[in-house]
Amino acid sequence: MASLLVAGFGVAAVAYAGKCGIEAWQAYKARPATARMRKFYEGGFQPVMTRREAALILGVRESAAQDKIKEAHRRVMQANHPDAGGSDYIASKVNEAKDQLLGQKRGSGSIF
Repeated sequence: MASLLVAGFGVAAVAYAGKCGIEAWQAYKARPATARMRKFYEGGFQPVMTRREAALILGVRESAAQDKIKEAHRRVMQANHPDAGGSDYIASKVNEAKDQLLGQKRGSGSIF
């Protein structure tokens, strides 16, 4: 008799867990659609740019190939170019990120 009572509680527990699972699944499916990843880096900028920050700005890995870095730079610059209503500061940071990842140094502007 006790085993029937335990079996009944077990069946009830499984049924209740199933009901909760179905409700959770329906709530999950009904949630509003959101982007899985942010399209661009939304953080603040450090005083001295690191490779990690540069990779976050361009949306690539720190060890990305040069062509991937250049393509990402092009894509981000199209969205933030000053001639298209973007910010000069953001554009300079995007250029700095590309230079940091490609290992280029910006000089003082002198050609001599």
